[in-house]
Amino acid sequence: MTEHRPGRRVWIIVMLWGLVYSMGAHADIYKYVDKHGRVILTDKPSHKGYKRLVKTWKGWVEVDRRRGPSIDVAANRKKFSGTINYFAKQYRLPTPLLHAVITAESSYNPDAVSSAGAVGLMQLMPGTARRYGVTNRRNPYQNIKGGSSYLRDLLGMFDNNLVLALAAYNAGENAVIKYGNKIPPYRETQTYVKKVLDYYKQYKKTMT
Repeated sequence: MTEHRPGRRVWIIVMLWGLVYSMGAHADIYKYVDKHGRVILTDKPSHKGYKRLVKTWKGWVEVDRRRGPSIDVAANRKKFSGTINYFAKQYRLPTPLLHAVITAESSYNPDAVSSAGAVGLMQLMPGTARRYGVTNRRNPYQNIKGGSSYLRDLLGMFDNNLVLALAAYNAGENAVIKYGNKIPPYRETQTYVKKVLDYYKQYKKTMT
């Protein structure tokens, strides 16, 4: 199949052999873009140029989802701390928790964009942004407000079970419900929850 973009024609070669639909949630898919712009997807990468994709509610995304120029993480953490503190208080969330989520989601990069279209400090998808009145996902104030409100709602939905709320933030609340109010069997989601909890533990020592 082909994809047309302004100024050039990109041929996409799909080598899945039905992998996306026939393999389980733990299956890993790898992507490689060759010098001709052809995208090759496979479950058996033949060299180190392939990047692993994982399945989330945001679609198939690269393990390292962040895009955009490198930033000074420490400087941005300090820069956005006032806004983070404000919404942590407004939505009754621990400040270190919000910092942990933002660190895991974007490393404090307000221009971070995932290959699936999640944007900003708390990586909001378009639907989530609309739900929480976010009109500019790159705006740090709006993004943190929307992400904080969403996280508070998830905590309420799952009886203040932080693990399930974080799993839902990553994989979607429907995925958590689908698997019996447990962390979905997605490697990316399981890794994400552990990562946020680790950051949360670290920040609680330094921020409180």
